[in-house]
Amino acid sequence: MTLVTTTITASFYNQPAKLIMAKTKPIDLETSLQSLEDLINRMESGQLTLEDSLQEFEQGIKLIQSCQKSLTEAEQKVEILLKKSTTAKTEEFK
Repeated sequence: MTLVTTTITASFYNQPAKLIMAKTKPIDLETSLQSLEDLINRMESGQLTLEDSLQEFEQGIKLIQSCQKSLTEAEQKVEILLKKSTTAKTEEFK
């Protein structure tokens, strides 16, 4: 993980304050899918409070969006590679 430091001025003290923000790499598809499966198992267990369930649901939505983005990017890479190929042909998935 790379840390990025930036300096801002805290208006009420008029002193510089440092904020440290984590710059994280995107999670790969397999990790996202495993996290999503674990999250679903926790939610289906019935042991979570309503508040925890809502937080898990929100995290699940983010994981799904991450998976969709990864799949879209992979599809675009495949399409680019197929366009460069003179012998490869696309077929509809059945």
